[in-house]
Amino acid sequence: MQPVPDWGTLPRMLRDQAARHPDAAVIDDGGKLVTMNGLLSAATEVTRGLMALGVAPGDRVALWGVNDRSWVERAFGVWLAGGVVVPLSSRYKGLEAAAVIRKTGSEVLLTGEGAQGVLLADLLPPRTGLRHTVVADTAPSGPPSGPPPGPPPGPPPGKARLTASELRARGAEVPVEAAEERALAVRPDDLCEIMSTSGTTGMPKGVMLDHAQVLRGYWDWAEIVTLGEGDRYPVIAPFSHGFGLNAGLVACVLRRATMTPIRVFTPDALMALVSTGRASILAGPPTLFHRLLDELDRGEWDVSSLRVAICGAAAVPPALITRLVERVGLERMINAYGLMEGTVVSMTRAGDPVEVVASTTGRPVPGVEIKVVDDRGEEVPAGVRGEILQRGYGVMRGYWDDPERTAEVVDEDGWLHTGDIGVLDTAGNLAIVDRKKDLFIVNGFNVSPAEVEALLLREGSLAQVAVVGVPDPAAGEAGWAYVVPRPGTAVDVPALLAWAKANMSNFKVPRRVIVVDALPVNANGKIDKLALRSRAGTHET
Repeated sequence: MQPVPDWGTLPRMLRDQAARHPDAAVIDDGGKLVTMNGLLSAATEVTRGLMALGVAPGDRVALWGVNDRSWVERAFGVWLAGGVVVPLSSRYKGLEAAAVIRKTGSEVLLTGEGAQGVLLADLLPPRTGLRHTVVADTAPSGPPSGPPPGPPPGPPPGKARLTASELRARGAEVPVEAAEERALAVRPDDLCEIMSTSGTTGMPKGVMLDHAQVLRGYWDWAEIVTLGEGDRYPVIAPFSHGFGLNAGLVACVLRRATMTPIRVFTPDALMALVSTGRASILAGPPTLFHRLLDELDRGEWDVSSLRVAICGAAAVPPALITRLVERVGLERMINAYGLMEGTVVSMTRAGDPVEVVASTTGRPVPGVEIKVVDDRGEEVPAGVRGEILQRGYGVMRGYWDDPERTAEVVDEDGWLHTGDIGVLDTAGNLAIVDRKKDLFIVNGFNVSPAEVEALLLREGSLAQVAVVGVPDPAAGEAGWAYVVPRPGTAVDVPALLAWAKANMSNFKVPRRVIVVDALPVNANGKIDKLALRSRAGTHET
């Protein structure tokens, strides 16, 4: 494999790309093209604005919005300023966003509109610790004219609320030379991201990644994918997610591919992305590619541009791969495994037989070791299930401000205990067969039962909550909440679900709420979620 160039940091990478390939089209946002040089110029304006607001190297800056051109420009603006990007899901509601802002100590928020056109900054509760909130130019300068969905907003958060134009005006006071000096002072081992990941204890954890590991991980990922100049890559995964940010936004700039940020993906728009948008790289779950084939069966579409399909840690029916190769003319389909804490772990390669791509996530990427161990920590032979351990450059620097939880998952020898259950075959291919952790996945998003439980308890009518993941034909899995009312209180299930929809991301909202008198417990007095899952199997879905 071609080694990653000696950039060391994301700022140096962007500056070098803009100097050598200034006219390479790196973003196509609704037909508006941004070149590499244009991205550097726009990002530098953001950098100067942040410096004018007092953002110093190492400061955390939160980004909150849908996938669009401004998200890309702002992310690189933060990196050029030596700051650390803290992505907030556009699906977050105010309580969720405020929790991450407080946890990471972010004092500046760069935000825009949400998926429904709601000004996201207006969803924040007061007293988040922000010093400055920057909103889009189209946003009203005063209080909103009408309340957004959910609870009424508090007063505008932060000591100052600026529009993007006002941020640029403030930045004009900072010399360009000062911004260049700041960008060149960033070091490879400086943090570039703090990514939120679901955990089993209720509060999302902040995964710390540095510039060097992100550059290497996604350079190698792009090398295996064969992503390059001339490719058109719709980034469907949110930029707030590790895949959307690193295997989407960063990878495209690394390889001078043209990213198409997808604000809100709908399956009905899939064929337009490929046929009209001329997508050549497409990443998503198997259901995405089933839909593509179904549409081809129903009508004539030009899909000749599509050459690479990427799935992530999912079992892919062999017949699906065969049909994609034959019907679409794919050059390759890639299966891969990664996680926030471990960056890129394993990928299938060119020339792998259909059976390997369908049933495994391939072999470790260069610089990464994998082993599978039993409950005693002893390595198991090929073909035997066990927990997946990973070691190498991709392992996170730790959880933000949480050394105890870091020590629980990264041992003294540098092995990351992933909590995923897998099997290695004799050729070193890794299959993911289960999850050791208590997480479940809704439409590709990890959901922490403990986090959903903690949020639901804030509604006020519940004494206890237990959330479990249940197989779901549409979403893969769905959350079912078993709830115990507070003494003297009746639970209004529709009202509870309405509260949940107003206060948490849509994929976290339970599909069903079941009111019970008491929750089952095991011999240790802990809630018996195995019993609840078994009970869920007796209910009609």
